[in-house]
Amino acid sequence: MPERYEITVPSDLANLACIAEFVTHAALRLGLSEQQAFEVQMATDEACANVMEHAYGPGVAGSLSIACELEGDDLVVTIRDRGRPFDAKRVPPPDLTRPLADRRVGGLGLHFMHKLMDRVVFHHDAETGNELRMYKRRSP
Repeated sequence: MPERYEITVPSDLANLACIAEFVTHAALRLGLSEQQAFEVQMATDEACANVMEHAYGPGVAGSLSIACELEGDDLVVTIRDRGRPFDAKRVPPPDLTRPLADRRVGGLGLHFMHKLMDRVVFHHDAETGNELRMYKRRSP
């Protein structure tokens, strides 16, 4: 039976440290290097913070399920929630050429997730909610 690690936590920013520890542990157990585990943890932290802040919003009760497992040579992190739907295609890419003072606050989360992970896939289903799958190829 393949190894799978899963945790469900309330949608509260105070749980980000617990999620980070969980994801780092799972990534290392599933054969990623320390650097790769750190990158997975950073991308997961950003994704979970986005769910907590945007899908649910402040003071809204909800939960997130985070699962880590291998698919071939890829570690797959799956984050599920029942918050507001998110369409990643509607988020414009950040203009990294503009001076910092001229950039809008925020908006780099998706950029970081795509830079840190090999593949990022969003899906929404009216019955099951939101699902984000992030893939990280294990180093040989």
